[in-house]
Amino acid sequence: MQQKILVVEDEVHIIELLKYNIELAGYQMIYADNGKEGINLCVEQHPDLVILDLMLPDIDGFDVCKILKKDERTKDIPVIMLTARGEEVDKVLGLELGADDYITKPFSIRELMARIKVVLRRFRAEDRKEQKGADEPIVIRDITILPDKFQVLKGGVPVELTLKEFELLKLLAENKDKVMARNLLLDKVWGYEYMGETRTVDVHIRHLRKKLGDENTYPPYIETVRGIGYKLNSKGE
Repeated sequence: MQQKILVVEDEVHIIELLKYNIELAGYQMIYADNGKEGINLCVEQHPDLVILDLMLPDIDGFDVCKILKKDERTKDIPVIMLTARGEEVDKVLGLELGADDYITKPFSIRELMARIKVVLRRFRAEDRKEQKGADEPIVIRDITILPDKFQVLKGGVPVELTLKEFELLKLLAENKDKVMARNLLLDKVWGYEYMGETRTVDVHIRHLRKKLGDENTYPPYIETVRGIGYKLNSKGE
């Protein structure tokens, strides 16, 4: 089945460039030139991926992403942010709002297409089904990870995680008590070298710690190993 990509972008030449390359790669492309239309199309057509510009004429791309990630109908659709903004604070904010990737204009179309391919592969429903059923629960202290359900329980209570947060926690749990370098986490969870931007991992780790209540736990579930990366502690007090 042909995968569908929604582009929310108001610059005509970029829409034309993306349409040519996206369709050449075998995907179907739909587009909106403003945020409201983009949200409506996302709800109505449920694309496999959204490429979202931040500088839109009506609703800021950050707000569009926030709306999509809070809506039960669209929260699991991956988002690649496309923008002229290059400041680190914007990248971090985009990731905190749930974006799965971020690329800055002017961009290499080859790089963007490579990122599209990776994100679609990781989020494709068929891929998720292949992972289900064979995985056994992973128990670390009072945390239970259910790979077949993409669910995490803490003390028997469900913890709401994004897919990336889930994959990151699962990877750390599978390598409990081992130090995992940031670059390795990037490669394993995001599937490609993220241009050396290990801040991506830091943002998701911060979210995980907050959701797991790490600030009130000793030793913490997730420990920072300065200059290297992170590890998941399997033993408490």
